Amino acid sequence: MNAPARGIDWTAANQRLLVAEFARLRALLGEGDAGNSPADLQALRAAMPAPAAIDTLARLFQLSAFERDVLLLAAGVEMDAVLAKRCAEAHGSSHRTYATFGLALGALGEPHWDALTPVRPLRRWRLVEIDERDGLANARLRIDERVLHCLAGVDYLDQRLQPLLRRLAPPRAMAQSHRQISDAVADALGNDPNRVVTLSGDDRDGQVDVATCVADAMGMQIYVGCADDLPQASSELDAFAVLWQREAILSGLALLFEFGSTEMSRPVIRLADRMGGLILLAGREPPALTRPALAVSINKPNAQEQKQLWERALGPAAQRLNGSLNAVATQFRLGARTILSKGGDLRAAILDSAEPDAVLWSACRGLVRPRLEELAQRITPAAAWDDLILPEPQQATLRQIAAQVRQRLKVYDDWGFAAKGARGLGISALFAGESGTGKTMAAEVLANALHLDLYRIDLSAVVSKYIGETEKNLRRVFDAAEDGGAILLFDEADALFGKRSEVKDSHDRYANIEVSYLLQRMEAYSGLAVLTTNHKEGLDSAFQRRLRFVVHFPFPDARSRERIWRSVFPADVPLGGIDYAKLARLNVAGGTIRNIALSAAFLAAGANTPLGMPQLLRASHLDAAKRDKPYSDAETRGWV
Repeated sequence: MNAPARGIDWTAANQRLLVAEFARLRALLGEGDAGNSPADLQALRAAMPAPAAIDTLARLFQLSAFERDVLLLAAGVEMDAVLAKRCAEAHGSSHRTYATFGLALGALGEPHWDALTPVRPLRRWRLVEIDERDGLANARLRIDERVLHCLAGVDYLDQRLQPLLRRLAPPRAMAQSHRQISDAVADALGNDPNRVVTLSGDDRDGQVDVATCVADAMGMQIYVGCADDLPQASSELDAFAVLWQREAILSGLALLFEFGSTEMSRPVIRLADRMGGLILLAGREPPALTRPALAVSINKPNAQEQKQLWERALGPAAQRLNGSLNAVATQFRLGARTILSKGGDLRAAILDSAEPDAVLWSACRGLVRPRLEELAQRITPAAAWDDLILPEPQQATLRQIAAQVRQRLKVYDDWGFAAKGARGLGISALFAGESGTGKTMAAEVLANALHLDLYRIDLSAVVSKYIGETEKNLRRVFDAAEDGGAILLFDEADALFGKRSEVKDSHDRYANIEVSYLLQRMEAYSGLAVLTTNHKEGLDSAFQRRLRFVVHFPFPDARSRERIWRSVFPADVPLGGIDYAKLARLNVAGGTIRNIALSAAFLAAGANTPLGMPQLLRASHLDAAKRDKPYSDAETRGWV
């Protein structure tokens, strides 16, 4: 009960009033002139700095005068030994030192039989409990422990709820857009706390912050629980609902529930549909309620807001960063709480480091790696621009991809393109060409140049024969990648992004749904996604239209193959008599060249000789035998 000016004076005054009320009850039970007059009680009540606990309880739960006295009687036998003795005398048994409904009906004023029916406040809100083994009239009335302490002025959350809920404090800071949302929600609720608010979107921490600010604006404390912790049995769920609503009425509380899947939200939906008070539900998607709800979408802050949050979190350390905040805010999608926490941790490291920008960038990459590494394989990029041997048009396109990733904040936010619509703001590129022509290496080069993590999507872990599971797995991949600024690499993408077929049965229909979902998700994805394929013609035409870049990786000509041969051997390899022009006659792609060079290196190491043409010739024949495609004499003539 959020009574104002509650302190030692109120507590003492509340105790004096309780003692006087118990004395009045003793008088009603036959203790002569022990009771206080109505004028005395009124004087004690008027002297209190705030309403007494019993008066607040009676008002909040709309107790009649008789129900108020029943509650006081049940409390008095616990707190006043003389009153308990008077009850035993009234029962004619020294052992029955408790109140009964029959005793209350006979001794208290303005009695009414329906006071203990389940629909009246005393039992509806579990203010008192009864033991009906002796019949309703002779049943023992026991005051609930939480209510007993409340009457004494001790306010706390019911112990039966404490394992399931935790109290939230208002956030230290939040994104400006989230602050505006919380203000708008509080205005929409007005003075009506009996509402349900659904908070959907991809920023779970932001949802919690908004919910907390809404409750704070309405003068309410807020507790949060997880749908997983709710009891599943209907009777236990009903008990939880009653106890919570009683707490909400007593102390002016709001309740936030977080849930993930639709299955987990079912108990929450049942509660929200039936409970009163302010209920807020936070999840990725809004739940399907039967009662009207105020629906709000809360997503992670945009790049400009993230930059402002980083500047606040880093304080003076932000001055040491040479423009990297723009890149961090553009590349990573982090919530306000994450930024404020991580920024505080990084201040000292950034101030002390010779490379402060690298400290911040590395920390941001590490924040989301655990989520992505559950879903995809991280590739450590080793290749740089000098290692990529491609014609100039392809090199120029790849550099343009890198430039667009770097300049997204300026174009999308500063120049206003993002305000025109969220779709199509991501960067998707198709690398098409034969196996071994450098498609995966090009993705590594981009990751290295942009200082981003590169993740190869494992199709075996994503594609599922069960309906809906493929979309669910892909959603998890894309969501994690968007937060982490990672580059997604879909190798052999034609297996996943293939053409939609004519619908002949349910399997075709669901397969087409998967492709359609992929098309939509790729268009909405805000990061860089690279797809590689050996069969460009196998891709769905609608998907190709949504690609921003298509890079064709040609089979290398003799001049390019010679350049690849010259670059394939590390500087520490002992070479002996290598004829690169002759090696270039071998009509193979760069991937095969690397395999032959590596195999020849092991042959030379085993023979303890420099790596020369004999080892390369033998390694070439081994590679041809593996692929069952022998090389012609013209390709290897004159090697040894």
